[in-house]
Amino acid sequence: MARAEVVPPPPGSGALNTVAVHSGVSLIPPAADAPAPASADDRLSAEDLLLLGELARGVTVETVGRRLEVSSRTVRRRLRGICNRLGVATAIEAVVWAARRSLI
Repeated sequence: MARAEVVPPPPGSGALNTVAVHSGVSLIPPAADAPAPASADDRLSAEDLLLLGELARGVTVETVGRRLEVSSRTVRRRLRGICNRLGVATAIEAVVWAARRSLI
């Protein structure tokens, strides 16, 4: 089975470590400041975690919408709400946030 590895950012870039993903296997290092999962659960519903989990597996927004029987526009709107609650800018950051806290 292929392994994912943490790829260091270019020196002086100020970027955080990125994660290389191969063959569907990913390794996201735990956040140093990650709160206990109980506080994270307060911000995300079970459906929010389902949505983030699907995105983490590479499922498209359109496919998630079909599976949840809602429009892709509704999925995007929910993602914006999740991002706002978590204080992140993108869906990718929301997925990483949840993965680092072992929620997905």
